[in-house]
Amino acid sequence: MTDESLPAAPSPKALLEAALYVDDLDAARHFYRDLLGLPLFQEVPGRHMFFDLGASVLLVFNPTATAQPPGNPDMPVPPHGAQGPGHVCFAMARAEIAAMQDRLAAAKVPIDTVFDWPNGARSLYVRDPAGNSVEFSEPWLWDAMKG
Repeated sequence: MTDESLPAAPSPKALLEAALYVDDLDAARHFYRDLLGLPLFQEVPGRHMFFDLGASVLLVFNPTATAQPPGNPDMPVPPHGAQGPGHVCFAMARAEIAAMQDRLAAAKVPIDTVFDWPNGARSLYVRDPAGNSVEFSEPWLWDAMKG
């Protein structure tokens, strides 16, 4: 079957959720809830935490637990997970990025890098306790590249 012969469907217009995988949920809770200030709205100890980002959700999973079926026939979510560090980028205004940089530095979180992209958008990169790359960037970072 060629792509041209497939039924038409609209393309997605927004990201609803992003997932990161961590081996220490307590350390991740401290980082994402206590340091970054993300509201934690659901937690299953040893398995996952979900953080509210308004129009989207950050899912933080223990990959060992999510590699198994959930065991609930009412929730037929397939097993999933990833190995190794991932990446997430949070949209923030430049002044908010500077304030976050100060907060993270005061908490002794090493700063990987801070720089301005060729289009002038600022990005700050750190690592969460699991080694995931966490970026804070001005929300218009991709505007010029998308056209």
